[in-house]
Amino acid sequence: MKFSINKVLVIGLGLIGGSLAKALKQRRYCQHVIGYDRNPAELEAGLALGVIDEAAPDLRAAVAAADLVVLAVPVKATDRVLADIVPVLRAHTLLTDVGSTKGNVVAAAEAAFGTLPATFVPGHPIAGSEKSGVAAADAQLFERHKVILTPTPASSAEATLVIARMWQAVGAQVLQMEVGRHDQVLAATSHLPHLLAFSLVDTLAAEAANTDIFRYAAGGFRDFTRIAASDPTMWHDICLTNGDAILAQLDRFSAGVEKLRHAISSADSQAMLGIFTRAKASRDHFSRILSSSAYAQHPHSGPVDYRAQPGAALSGPVRLPGDKSISHRAIMLGSLAEGITSIEGFLESEDSLATLQAFRDMGVVIEGPHQGAVKIYGVGLHGLQPPPGALYLGRSGMSMRLLCGVLAGQAFDTELTGDVSLSRWSMEQVVLPLRQMGARIDTADGGLPPLRIRGAQSLHGIEHLLPVPSAQVKSALLLAGLYATGSTAVTEPAASRDHTERMLQGLGCTLDHATGRVAVQAGGRLRASRIDVPGDMSLAAFFIVGAAITPGSELLLQRVGINPTRTGLIEILRLMGADIRFEQERCAGGEPVADVRVCYRPLSAIEVPAVLLARASDELPLLMVAAACAQGATWIRGVGELRHDMDRLLKMLVTGLGALGIEALVGADSVCIRGGAIGGGALNAGGDYRVAMAFAALSQRASGEIHISECACLEAAFPEFVTLACRAGFRIGKEGG
Repeated sequence: MKFSINKVLVIGLGLIGGSLAKALKQRRYCQHVIGYDRNPAELEAGLALGVIDEAAPDLRAAVAAADLVVLAVPVKATDRVLADIVPVLRAHTLLTDVGSTKGNVVAAAEAAFGTLPATFVPGHPIAGSEKSGVAAADAQLFERHKVILTPTPASSAEATLVIARMWQAVGAQVLQMEVGRHDQVLAATSHLPHLLAFSLVDTLAAEAANTDIFRYAAGGFRDFTRIAASDPTMWHDICLTNGDAILAQLDRFSAGVEKLRHAISSADSQAMLGIFTRAKASRDHFSRILSSSAYAQHPHSGPVDYRAQPGAALSGPVRLPGDKSISHRAIMLGSLAEGITSIEGFLESEDSLATLQAFRDMGVVIEGPHQGAVKIYGVGLHGLQPPPGALYLGRSGMSMRLLCGVLAGQAFDTELTGDVSLSRWSMEQVVLPLRQMGARIDTADGGLPPLRIRGAQSLHGIEHLLPVPSAQVKSALLLAGLYATGSTAVTEPAASRDHTERMLQGLGCTLDHATGRVAVQAGGRLRASRIDVPGDMSLAAFFIVGAAITPGSELLLQRVGINPTRTGLIEILRLMGADIRFEQERCAGGEPVADVRVCYRPLSAIEVPAVLLARASDELPLLMVAAACAQGATWIRGVGELRHDMDRLLKMLVTGLGALGIEALVGADSVCIRGGAIGGGALNAGGDYRVAMAFAALSQRASGEIHISECACLEAAFPEFVTLACRAGFRIGKEGG
């Protein structure tokens, strides 16, 4: 069905109707914008102010001639107006409304029409002002504001599209929602706040002595009560037409206020902190989701590219941020422990903050982070609560994989979502073995997020052999094993990171270890402890390789985690001739720590031992950079046994190295890199922070500038990357973000 819109009739020239009419007229959406209002003075004012092209003295005649009719009357008046106009509506005339409740509008339409027509598409613009009447009409009122359309089952797709385009023509963002869901959501997000503001002002105004409260009110009071100046009649009507949904939200709010009152009256410090920290974090969290922005305090807000210039010798001490892998695990296990866990050195990146927010959403009280310090009031293995909605994890694949293990054993349902980049990564590697344990996890096609995990499932322990080493899959299975019957054991072909095992043991969990195998028994408890997060070895590897390939360099990296499962790259570089020493070795929070001193020495090609390569899988891109700067041809064999995503990674690296003049050949299971002169050029990191770091390190030996695109992933993983790199002597500039 085709619709030709020449005449639009707006019935009701209040703030919303008048603003829509004025916006349509100014933007020349149609040939004639006609207005009707039962108040002749408002109608005359609308014509005089240029809000409408034509004032309709007779409602039925105007409806009979219109191509599109917009009901902009009070919600309680909808049934009367519909009963009046339905007999003269033409079959192809479109009908919509602007009411803030939809159930009553649809019910009124059903009563008037009998059978709802395909041309009826209810709508609700989320916009307004304290002012009212046609004199307050604002053609920009809907700019960058949302309009929710609630098509009925009878509404045609063509009619819905025309109404959506009308709203888009006045600058609005159009969404769609089911009628009942709309009324529930608006009761919570719009109706409840307005009613609370009215009630607060009414309560405080009941006593004459409270005039001082209004006289000396600060900005917060004025901001909160501002909405109590809106139209009382409109809110009276809304309460009558959406009463059930509003009462449900009032009951929820009253229960929340009672919890706060009890916390204050009993001086329950932890309960108060929980309410306040969750509220603040949730407010920020929802804003980030709605704006698709990041968790970090100073996030990038778009694509990020690097321009890296050839650099001089690297020097000086560098203090690295906390280890990303350990930061994630500290939040998770601290939340599941009993008691208060204090964390020092927490990495405040988007990824680790996504994990922190997820546990806040599940009822865990978390103070901070503040300069790396976090305090967690653990709830125990069975103390998590259902989150208010889907857990949004940004771009953090580590958060999603590890949380799968925790949530598989909970009694409630959860959904895990992420941004566009995370939604491209398959989660089957972790989902499949969890399903073998009895978990019920639904994914999108190909194992992609979002993941829907159904609770109240009985998990049982399994013996699982990982086809390739994966610390994240191993960790997810061990975490699920805490909730399973019997023993859960994981065997790997080569050792992967053991941060989860070390932290579990540090919190009182007993694990069974054998060569290449680790097992956990269900039924234990985790006891809170202090966790000191060392500097991140993955970031340290960038500086280590940079200093190892740059003549004249001497760099000291302070307080770096030297877990044996993470030092494979260092041992390989030493075999190539690099001068790398550990100083001030000690233990912190169950993890070995040292200062790492790197002095330049020419590198020679080697055949990389397979046993070391398995402990350097994440650093393979940086290893290939070192090989490009070594004398001779370096062979790296067994790459196919490292990780499931290695093919894509190698393709990006080989393409990038080739663009800079380095010969790199990939075989069925090996890579050969011949060292040589490195040129400049444009490279693409492909959204992988490991590749971005490798190309940035290579710039130290390049003959010209290297432009690296798609580096936002590195900003998310290590927000301080560029600052720290430049402090050490790299010449890296950031574009975008």
